[in-house]
This record gives sequence, C-alpha cells and structure tokens, in this order.
Amino acid sequence: MTTKESFSLNGEQLLKKVKELIAEGNVRKITITDKAGKELMTFPLTIGVVGLLVAPVLAAVGALAALVGECTITVEREETPKEE
Repeated sequence: MTTKESFSLNGEQLLKKVKELIAEGNVRKITITDKAGKELMTFPLTIGVVGLLVAPVLAAVGALAALVGECTITVEREETPKEE
C-alpha cells in the first residue's frame, strides 16, 4: 500500500528536502510541480538503484531549485504492514 504526502516550499529549500526524503528510505517516488501545478520533474526511488542515481538526481534538483520560486513536492511512500 502506498500513501502520498505533499510539501510546499521555495526553491532554496527544495534540495535539502529531497535529500532528507531520499535518506528516509521508504520513499517510492518524488514528483516536483510548480505553483501552477505543472509537473517539472518526477523520479522513482527503488531500493538498489538509489545509490547509482542519487548524484545525477540531486544535480538536476539543484539546477531546478535555482530556477523555481515556489514549488510542491509530492512524495509517494511505501507503507509497511503493521504487525498485530
């Protein structure tokens, strides 16, 4: 089961927030949209691929952060089943 969560922030906070989300480890996909709702960037984060893709993704997010004012990050997380 997946859940979605959104954060509104400005460009200078964008890279820091994406780094935090990647470090959490349970994030499946991150989508960045501008304040009008237009999708600017989306990238999946799958276990095993994360190590290889982090540097280019962060470089792209850093470039994007320099160009946008306000944006929204939508995070899709994998819910771990709760044991009873």
